[in-house]
Amino acid sequence: MSRFAVVGSGAWGTALAAHLARLEHEVMLWAFERDVAEEICRAHINSAFLPGLALPQTIGASSDMATAVSGAGIVILVPPSTHLRAVSSMLAPVLPRDAIVVIATKGIEEESLRLMSQVVAETMPAVGPERLAFLSGPTFAREVAQGLPTDVVVASTDMVAAGRLQSLVHSVSLRVYTSADPIGVQVGGAIKNVMAIATGASDGLAFGNNARAALITRGLVEITRLGVALGADPLTFLGMAGVGDLVLTCTGDLSRNRTLGKRVAEGLDPAGYLASQRAVAEGFSTSAAAYGLSQRLGVEMPITEQVYHVLHRGRPLLEAARALLERGHKEELHGIRPAIPGAVT
Repeated sequence: MSRFAVVGSGAWGTALAAHLARLEHEVMLWAFERDVAEEICRAHINSAFLPGLALPQTIGASSDMATAVSGAGIVILVPPSTHLRAVSSMLAPVLPRDAIVVIATKGIEEESLRLMSQVVAETMPAVGPERLAFLSGPTFAREVAQGLPTDVVVASTDMVAAGRLQSLVHSVSLRVYTSADPIGVQVGGAIKNVMAIATGASDGLAFGNNARAALITRGLVEITRLGVALGADPLTFLGMAGVGDLVLTCTGDLSRNRTLGKRVAEGLDPAGYLASQRAVAEGFSTSAAAYGLSQRLGVEMPITEQVYHVLHRGRPLLEAARALLERGHKEELHGIRPAIPGAVT
């Protein structure tokens, strides 16, 4: 068995720790909040982020980074994307030599428009691609913590780190697939949250199942356009980090991003609503980052654009919906492959 450190004690980090402990790995959680670490050690629960679920008693926790990662062979980073830069900077000087680093955070840094891999390359330059992997897929934390069947994907540039993680984490309840496309896995995991906000808003407006299916499908097109522009393999988006995560997040009632969209449809101010929640809806900041990145790269992402304007620029939701519905004729795969001769693009 191996020693794992999970850096981030939100719902997803806690669920991963529970899974690893059930496999009899030695697991330490790092929590930013001292009271969360103390509760996990004392009562074996995380009432702040994963209430109502008992955790394996073998999970340790600490609010001291050096203590949490000491002796770990694999360190899994799971902070919100807005905090990855700060948290990884804290980790860098105490990271055990030769430890594999796994990024399970999904998002794009809003200020720099960088993927999580690019952030970590700046804050932890000593960690080369042979020691870096990215974990994603359709995963509601509560279901993973409960041990319900789940499939995920782990990617690394040469698949050495991904293969190492797969051998340690794969189980009958959590099937782990490997990928050689870290960029695609990151893009799919980030942009699906933006699409979940759109589908939540559509459902909140009672636009129906047809509209939801259309948003999911066209959302996959936007994810693929951006991913390909960044160098991803388009086939990645047919897998767990693409269509798998997209469908789950856009349709499941446990999705915080889908819930955010529904609350916006009810007339709530998005920033005000999120301020009242302890858990993070990653799509809020990712919508701004993805919109900025699409503008920089010249990638057409109309759903992302409207989500950004509703959340960050106060555009009325019905006005945004009308802007999408009134767009001109398009060839379906426009922006993914060369235009068909004679097609309206």
